[in-house]
Amino acid sequence: MSTDGDPARYEDGLENRARLLGSDYVEKTLAGATDFESRWQRLLTEYCWGEVWGGSALSDRQRSLNNLCLLAALGREREFELHFRGALKNGCTLEELEETLIQIAVYAGIPAAVVSFGIARRVLDESE
Repeated sequence: MSTDGDPARYEDGLENRARLLGSDYVEKTLAGATDFESRWQRLLTEYCWGEVWGGSALSDRQRSLNNLCLLAALGREREFELHFRGALKNGCTLEELEETLIQIAVYAGIPAAVVSFGIARRVLDESE
């Protein structure tokens, strides 16, 4: 995969992405990328995971909670699940996650929270 952008930011992105989502997931995703997708994967890794997740003003826990709100509001269930798992992995407490999902209900609507709580319940049940 070409890293025509900033190689250091790309490497930071790989590290951040693997830390939150798991090395196996990242390796499988990158290995499965076609030529058509390789530029997209580079951009995703460099900017989302290198630039945004590499910032210093917010903790990974705060970024996770922010992402959960945004993804729920946008109805991005697959990504919500992925980031809910990541939030657990990087130390978000159940109390923080519950309050975040309640905030989603108030600001993004009850249907978004119903879906979010359902996904959260499934992930938590699987992790027990």
